Parts: sequence; structure tokens; C-alpha cells
Amino acid sequence: MRVLIVEDDSFIAEALVAGLRREAMAVDLAMDGASALEHLACTAYDVVVLDRDLPGVHGDDVCREINERYSGVRVLMLTAASALHDRVDGLRLGADDYLPKPFDFPELTARLRALQRRAGTPPPPVLRTLDIRLDPFRLEAYRGDRFLRLTRKEFAVLHQLMAADGGVVSAETLLEKAWDEHTDPFTNAVRITVSTLRRKLGDPPVLHTATGAGYYLAPAR
Repeated sequence: MRVLIVEDDSFIAEALVAGLRREAMAVDLAMDGASALEHLACTAYDVVVLDRDLPGVHGDDVCREINERYSGVRVLMLTAASALHDRVDGLRLGADDYLPKPFDFPELTARLRALQRRAGTPPPPVLRTLDIRLDPFRLEAYRGDRFLRLTRKEFAVLHQLMAADGGVVSAETLLEKAWDEHTDPFTNAVRITVSTLRRKLGDPPVLHTATGAGYYLAPAR
């Protein structure tokens, strides 16, 4: 999942970025509304975690812009304004969810994953492809009865491949969904991660390369 955090409090922002990356999410950070709009113009995000009281361009205006121009992007408003009328106003602006500060981090991650499911055809809570099972909420993956000890990037790549349901996923898509904006677009990180994931999945091989196109999961050939 690709997430944009829009938060002007540096302590909260850094904690959110670090925590969500530990949950195998690709996370970018904008410290004000204008920067948020610049990020949105360049990157396809699944969810935006949006502080309402932002300097410069207000969070309400960012929310309106998302609703007008980026209909596939979900918005979770994260703000200290927790009165009923504040929550109602936020939802009326077009936010998909509203979480007042302070909040529990497990609740935030659960809400983000729920919003991701709403963004398209809802995937099942646990993904199953061939003999591979992946639980995105518990960050667990198995092949048969064998637990797969995956890094966060390997888990994110496997998640994207399984969500494609046998379709080919390009290296560019994997880079966009599993890495953040600071990653060199010419990096070989995707190739290396796919290589280590293929090794950890073991035999018979199910992770294949479509030359010049990307990667996909299919029975051994």
C-alpha cells in the first residue's frame, strides 16, 4: 500500500512514517498542504493520512482537491479536533474516515487497511495463491505449512504479486507500491528483492519472470 502522511508536527510525522513502514507500507511525508498537493500530482497513492490544521494550504482544501481530482485516493483525517461537529464536518468535506488524536497505532493501521479494501474490489482478508497464504493484518505468510520469514519489502512484493491474481506485475509498479519516494528509480532493489523472495518461497518454483514485463505467480513450469 502506498500512503502519504500529511502532518506538520515533526515528532508525530516521523513516528507515523516509521510505524507504517514497519507494517510493510510504502510511505511518503509532506509537512504542509502545498507539499501534499505536489506529491499527489506525481504519485498514485492508495490512502492519504491528512492532518486538518496545516500551515499554508489548509487540510480542508487538500481534502477537497483530492475529492475533485483524485477520486481513487482515500482520505483518513487525523486531527486533534475531536468534537462531534468537527468529525461531521470532516466527513462532509469528503474524508473517508476520521481519527482524533491521540490515537492507538493498531487502530490507525486497521483503518488504513480497511480504506485500502474500499478503494477497489475488496480482497479477502487472507490472500491465497497456489499453496501460498498471506495475512496482511498479521504480516504473516506461509507456503503450505511452512512459515516464510520475509523482510518487510519481500512481504510487500509478495502481497502485490498475490493481489494481481496471476497477472504480471511490472518492476515499476512494485517500486511504486513497495518503496518510497526517496528510492532511486534506476535501483536494482526490485530485482534483488524478487530474487531473495524466490529463494525463500523454495521449490517447486512459483515466482516467474516475464522478460521485459515483470513478475508473476504461477505453477511450476
